Amino acid sequence: MANTAPHPQHAAAGPRHSKLLRTIAIVLLALIIIVALAVLIIWLVIKPKRLVYTIEDGSIHGFNLTNDHLDANFYFAIRAYNPNKKVKIYNDKVEVSVYYNDQKVAFNSVSPFFQPHQNVTRLGVSLLARNASLNHEDSKDLRLEKSSGEIEFEVKVKSRIRYRVGKWKSSRRTMKVTCKGVMLHTSSSKGFDRSYCDVDL
Repeated sequence: MANTAPHPQHAAAGPRHSKLLRTIAIVLLALIIIVALAVLIIWLVIKPKRLVYTIEDGSIHGFNLTNDHLDANFYFAIRAYNPNKKVKIYNDKVEVSVYYNDQKVAFNSVSPFFQPHQNVTRLGVSLLARNASLNHEDSKDLRLEKSSGEIEFEVKVKSRIRYRVGKWKSSRRTMKVTCKGVMLHTSSSKGFDRSYCDVDL
């Protein structure tokens, strides 16, 4: 009968291989724990707060709706507040859009800006709707709202931002700001009601 006993070298290779895998797993677990603790410590030290955006003023002029196509001049005064005490914000690319019933009617870019901690930056944004196409039902609704003297729009801000804490800077990420229920009066005699926005990072 043939001898089936394992060769001594093969028998020793198994435990060594298992020990190596356990060591790699322990090292990886330790690195994950260290990184998680570092992130937690940084978060506790910085205590980041959500950015606050509001629309302080808005107007519409030159309104013309013909054959389901809109021409209009929009203006919005947007207030951007960074409430953080230790976090500074770079806004590298900023885009503002106006929507009516989920249809984009106007768009413009805003110059990049930097926000120190606890900073308020005010943006005056002009947007032009030129031959903006609307579906027929939305066009009818818009005409009815215009006749009432008050039109409801949605304003969106999209920005590529970076955080700065001390000398450390984060990678770029996209911030989306949505301001719903922005009421614009076709009569200049009526004031503007401040609109609060949702900020998604």
